[in-house]
Amino acid sequence: MSRRPDLLNPLFAAITSLEGVGDKTAKLLARLGAEKPRDLLFLPPLRIMDRRMRPSIAGVPDGESATILAQVEQHRPGRRPGAPHRVAMLDEAGGFELVFFRMREAQLREMLPEGEMRVVSGRVETWEGRRQFTHPDHVLKPDAAEALPPFEPVYPSTEGLAPKTLARAAAAALDRAPDLPEWIEPGLFAARAWPAWREALTLLHRPQDEPALARRQAARDRLAYDELLAHQIALALARETTRRGAGRETQGDRTLRQKVLAALPYAPTGAQTRAVKEITEDMAAPTRMNRLLQGDVGAGKTLVALLAMLAAAEAGGQAALMAPTEILARQHLESLTPLLAPLGLAPVLLTGRDKGAARREKLEKVASGEAPLVLGTHALFSQDVDFADLRLVVVDEQHRFGVRQRMDLTAKGRRPDVLVMTATPIPRSLALASYGDMDLSVLDEKPPGRTPVTTALISAERYDEVVARLAAAVAEGRRAYWVCPMVEESADSDLTAATERRAALAEALDQALAPRFGAGWGRRATALVHGQLPPAEKDAAMAAFAAGEARVLVATTVIEVGVNVPEASIIVVEHADRFGLAQLHQLRGRVGRGREASTCLLMYEGPLGDAARARLTALRDTEDGFKIAEEDLRLRGPGDLLGARQSGLPEFRLADLERDASLMAAAQDDARLLIATEPDLQGKRGEAVRTLLWLMQADEAIRMLKAG
Repeated sequence: MSRRPDLLNPLFAAITSLEGVGDKTAKLLARLGAEKPRDLLFLPPLRIMDRRMRPSIAGVPDGESATILAQVEQHRPGRRPGAPHRVAMLDEAGGFELVFFRMREAQLREMLPEGEMRVVSGRVETWEGRRQFTHPDHVLKPDAAEALPPFEPVYPSTEGLAPKTLARAAAAALDRAPDLPEWIEPGLFAARAWPAWREALTLLHRPQDEPALARRQAARDRLAYDELLAHQIALALARETTRRGAGRETQGDRTLRQKVLAALPYAPTGAQTRAVKEITEDMAAPTRMNRLLQGDVGAGKTLVALLAMLAAAEAGGQAALMAPTEILARQHLESLTPLLAPLGLAPVLLTGRDKGAARREKLEKVASGEAPLVLGTHALFSQDVDFADLRLVVVDEQHRFGVRQRMDLTAKGRRPDVLVMTATPIPRSLALASYGDMDLSVLDEKPPGRTPVTTALISAERYDEVVARLAAAVAEGRRAYWVCPMVEESADSDLTAATERRAALAEALDQALAPRFGAGWGRRATALVHGQLPPAEKDAAMAAFAAGEARVLVATTVIEVGVNVPEASIIVVEHADRFGLAQLHQLRGRVGRGREASTCLLMYEGPLGDAARARLTALRDTEDGFKIAEEDLRLRGPGDLLGARQSGLPEFRLADLERDASLMAAAQDDARLLIATEPDLQGKRGEAVRTLLWLMQADEAIRMLKAG
């Protein structure tokens, strides 16, 4: 099936082919993401209104909908401009009112003649003791009420688009939905008691009775699973396409790795040992490795990456580690150099700052193979960078790189293995959505030597108290980070700026400690780092802090990942209520890296909202990054958790990555089993799955099929 099945074509026609949808309506529907009839099928109603007739309004709770046959008793026009027009109605149990704003009296009297019976349907509310409908959804003559469906879908709307227009368009799209072959695995389909595809759409959009209403959740789950299954099959095909391409067997003799391990002052954790085994076995296989290494703050990903890179060097090849920022690339250089020096290996660092003869010398070492280990930023995939034999690509903090950048770097070698690292613990459902094409290694243990961090919430009103404690701590030789959310003061923001805070802290430290250390000490004891600084100034500030010349490093979130100064034992995060939970956890991970007891102060502007309080309390109560990630997903949703534009997350219409985590796991298991047993999707179920992929617009996945 190399082209879309004919029975799907009506769903992929122009949306203007639906009756009642012209060019103007089409533009409004496009705002809701509906550009063809198929899109309307996956635009679920916000709610279903119960339009069944009731004898009276009595007993109907506020906020619920009701449909009542009542007599029009009296019109009561507003007596002043802007006042509502009220219509008194009489049903079996007594009276209620209809309320209309900004409608012509003549129009209302024509629609609701006094003394006649009318069927009214809408949302019930109480105002000043009076029961009423404000702008009822329907006002009908009794003989026209039969046309009112017992249950009516209410869709999301947009300005200028009448709800009835959208409902008619969705109904027209539903009428086009064909019966399709079943693609869900029969055992799962039966166990979940799910409806068939077309029946599920009907239950979602057009339930006709109470039993149908009760089945809507099963219908939604089934349609959500369809989305997840199509996504996971596409990822499984991508994974198999990568693996099918001949990789290179990279198997070292372990000499370099054993020397590094022997020199370590501690033994690797069980999780590190397991991850290294998984990675090196992948590298030794004839297929390409495509693996994600996921670990909490301080779980020891760098050592695992180093051992993998050394396996490539032992085999006579090269390994490249790409970091998202120059600070992080230099941090890797500083942490790896002491471990590699006894081996006679010096890693080469390539960044955008390299120029002239120095850059040419580095490029020659990389091109000749003299440099087996290469570190850098996106400068690694510049056109003038050539590798002699690139065997392994390690990508740090994957979500900060685009897929295209990753592909550019892997193109520098002959189908090199790929290891992606992330220090952001990701809930399982999110990891499957973002990295489902990869095998997963998880570091779920902390190496010895990491000290617990005491986390406290403190109001910004106690700023002077915090500064006094900070002064006492730095006077004793301790080092601290002070994190601000902005670089410079802004007229339209009340968030403290890093540059302003650095000046204020320098002055406060001078006042407190000048008698002991001399005038101007506060300025010398503070350093500033943010993303807008020239690289040389950033390096100088970081070096001063690492050496202890500066005791307080005022920074933006540029220090969020990878910065490693074991002597730092205090971190203050200003406006902590404005940060995401995972980001706060990363920032807290900058301390607790040495022997000294460490503290994280989360400073907030009161009063805290419920969501902000929940975030900060969750962080205070646990250091487990995976628990924190689950809570962050619950509070903020998947797009915000990974960064909406950078996350690469698919946009699901019905599936919810938090609520449907178990469905996502089931979809991945089924997709991988299906592709393993029926890689070309040529059997009966395979043909049905191809229909699903066309329906879900996963055309790229179909092109990956050998016979596609």
